Amino acid sequence: MQTIPWHYRRLKAMSPGEVAWRVRSELRDRVDRLALRLRQREMPLSRVLPSGNGAAGPGFRVPAVEPGEWASGEERAWLDRLTAQADRIAAGRLSFLGLEDQHLGDPIDWHRDHRAGVAAPKKYAPSIDYRDFRETGDCKQVWEPNRHHQFVVLARAYQATGERRYAQALIEQWDHWIAANPFGIGMNWRSPLELGLRLINWVWAFDLVRDARVMSEAFHGRLMNSVYRHVWDVARKFSRASSANNHLIGEAAGVYIATSYWRGLRHAETYRSESREILLREIRRQTCKDGGNREQALGYHLFVLQFFLVSGLVARWTGDEFPRPYWETLEKMFEFIGALSEGGENLPLFGDCDDGYVLDLGCEHHDFRAWLSVGAVLLGRPDMKRWSRKFSEPARWLLGRQGRRLYDGIAAPDDDGTIASRAFPETGYYLLQSGHHGSSDRISVLFDCGPLGMGSLAGHGHADALSFTLRAFGADVLVDPGTYDYFTFPKWRDYFRSTRAHNTVRIDGQDQSQMHGPFLWGRRANARCIEWTPTETGGTVVGEHDGYARLADPVTHRRTLELDDRTLTITDEIRSRGRHELEIRFHLGEQCEVEPLGENRFRIDTGHGTAVLALDSRLDVAALRGSDDPIGGWVSRGYHRKCPSTTLVGKCSCEGTAKLTCTVRLSSPTAGQAR
Repeated sequence: MQTIPWHYRRLKAMSPGEVAWRVRSELRDRVDRLALRLRQREMPLSRVLPSGNGAAGPGFRVPAVEPGEWASGEERAWLDRLTAQADRIAAGRLSFLGLEDQHLGDPIDWHRDHRAGVAAPKKYAPSIDYRDFRETGDCKQVWEPNRHHQFVVLARAYQATGERRYAQALIEQWDHWIAANPFGIGMNWRSPLELGLRLINWVWAFDLVRDARVMSEAFHGRLMNSVYRHVWDVARKFSRASSANNHLIGEAAGVYIATSYWRGLRHAETYRSESREILLREIRRQTCKDGGNREQALGYHLFVLQFFLVSGLVARWTGDEFPRPYWETLEKMFEFIGALSEGGENLPLFGDCDDGYVLDLGCEHHDFRAWLSVGAVLLGRPDMKRWSRKFSEPARWLLGRQGRRLYDGIAAPDDDGTIASRAFPETGYYLLQSGHHGSSDRISVLFDCGPLGMGSLAGHGHADALSFTLRAFGADVLVDPGTYDYFTFPKWRDYFRSTRAHNTVRIDGQDQSQMHGPFLWGRRANARCIEWTPTETGGTVVGEHDGYARLADPVTHRRTLELDDRTLTITDEIRSRGRHELEIRFHLGEQCEVEPLGENRFRIDTGHGTAVLALDSRLDVAALRGSDDPIGGWVSRGYHRKCPSTTLVGKCSCEGTAKLTCTVRLSSPTAGQAR
């Protein structure tokens, strides 16, 4: 049987309207090729900035730090870390996506997957197949340094120290990038999202060094030409239909922020108005009423939250205040992240995550608590202050000196510190919780009973219906293994999205939802919550899905999770008529040490407490650890990063209706121990 290429399957998933739009886009790209040389010519500054730029000045100024302001304590540590990072960047050394302190060339080679050593083609951008590793390398490895997060680091270092060498290093790299990336040529003009992200970082970098007197008039002209082409190209290519996900949010944010700053830019008012409307629309369309992101991917939730946050601040700084519903939805997004943070030091890894972030303001890309401190100040929320634990460097760079004063002035929450069970019914996530904030007595179970993903493609969803994670003692006990890769290693991409990479049941060796490509699903599992009964010690949640109804002998999987008295009981009911092979997996946190106790019982030591996992006696249990064949026993905390862990795999056969019961009994924490 001939395999249908995944991109043809994607075409089949599109509506007639989307197909027509994509055909028009293809025709536009062919016409653009004819006009490419004309558009690459540098325009006089009077054409790029017809309203003038010098007289009007920037549309806003970003908060800055004065040299000597950070003289001691935590802020001194921020400064030391910042200058060390800026020194490496000035020398052309970056860390990103699994690369550590990588030298990118002298001068920097902007057209290369530096991890794989593959040169990306320098040809007409729309003709490049960025998904083809043989042609481009891993596109994310190419794009990441071209988002220019490092420019903001250099600009921040100049602001915090007053040393012009950082500003000069920035301008040298910036000018080289413009020369090496003529409009429309190469990977760095291939994706409108990349252009949008770059624009945001350019605004921050420009504003932080604009007083350093390191920009020549000639450089300013070249920069404004490139800024205009970025804005113009993104604004006519805004993502639509099945592609209108986080990409559209990032594209609109880039155009809105750039045209809010460079107000004299050609057609700025038109572009600003259009992008503003997109942001107001998409925060509603892509966010559930309970605050969750519709892509069902927690990494992307944090990514788009940053886009919405920074855009909202820019609107406020320019007097273009966004309406109250925008901020109310953003507050719900903060609440969602805060609630999921209560159970441990890490957020669960449900759905895709590619380490995307908007601005480097001094925290790691996955540091959700740093952003919660921004939310605490903006929204005056005591609970967000508790979730954040401390004032963060990003909060200082976004909110200025008064940010810390406002943060310190937020009162402590007026409660006993108990963490409660919570439901997010539209997102389809359910938290069974007990214990207290910051204490080792806390237990948190996150149950996924939601959709596969957003829209017709559900591109960033995983086949994880009725999967769950368990955090106790502040540590990860049972985890979602993460994402690891998009384009470089197809078999690993398939694995981390598959049912076998999640804490749920697999039937007859098949996935609950059918993969048709690296970002495309065919027939998918529909999950629903049947019962939700929270209690002070956890409670009960019941869900089921129909992903295996497509089998010749249809199967329904129903799962019940009950948390009570520090014991989690997992009951799986399999309903069918005929005989089936069942497999249930438990993926342990990478820090866990596992000791067999006999009779399908295993002692798990997290380093902060212990648990005993007892699997149903009918299961034949094996363990995988760091295995490549078969793949199993891995946890990925970041793109192109993975480490060995233990996965327990239980298998059995059943006929008709079967019920399997497994338990996790958690030890009592040491009195007074906190984490």
